[in-house]
Amino acid sequence: MNSAPDEEQVNMITRYPWDVFPPVWIHANESTVKQHPSYLAAKSGDPDAAYLLVDALLNPIIVEQLAETFARQKPVLVSAHAVEGSGVNAIPEALADILAQQLGWPTDMSIVQINIVSHTGADGFSRLARQAKFDGDILAGKPYLLIDDFIGQGGTLANLRSHIMSRGGSVLGATVLTGKPYSAKMALDGVTLEQLRLKHGQRLENWWNHRFGFKFDCLTESEARYLLNTPDVDRIRNKIIAAVQG
Repeated sequence: MNSAPDEEQVNMITRYPWDVFPPVWIHANESTVKQHPSYLAAKSGDPDAAYLLVDALLNPIIVEQLAETFARQKPVLVSAHAVEGSGVNAIPEALADILAQQLGWPTDMSIVQINIVSHTGADGFSRLARQAKFDGDILAGKPYLLIDDFIGQGGTLANLRSHIMSRGGSVLGATVLTGKPYSAKMALDGVTLEQLRLKHGQRLENWWNHRFGFKFDCLTESEARYLLNTPDVDRIRNKIIAAVQG
């Protein structure tokens, strides 16, 4: 599997392997969020609509669980500022703000996503191919809690986590307004990793590392399962390249 000109390292990402990371706290089911009258405007960048959406669907049980779990650490709430096709998604910042008000924890809005990945409505290979990149200062030694509007495969949150870790911060967990329940488990299971390596072999992992800058042990559980459920190496490789070129 030799590198060709169209396989240059176009999206190198710093990612860290998983240790202990709790399941992502999800506030509401996906259909309820998407059917809310403020959803489209909030997703397109309307802050007032985003506050209405979050205020209506924030789960008080989840808020209480966060308060109990992180009462001692009082983590900094950091949201993923993603640019969508229709504007800057306002939902993550609204979720972070409202949680900060209720929990009394600090927020940090200085970390920004610096590329457009167009993940909304994208298939799994497009999400894998177009990795989110972040920039912004981190308070070394401080604990952080990740905030986003949605979790699919978990790649955006994994990259935000790694950006924080690379600059000396620690990441305690994540909470999102909505997402796929099976994606709540972000930390890669050792059995899944072993199965992935057995099925697709070292050649694919070497190619992946060359292209993206991290090995399979840095994948989320959902990302790894998506690759594991793909029949063969060539299909993975070709789908990734097609997604980048598309």
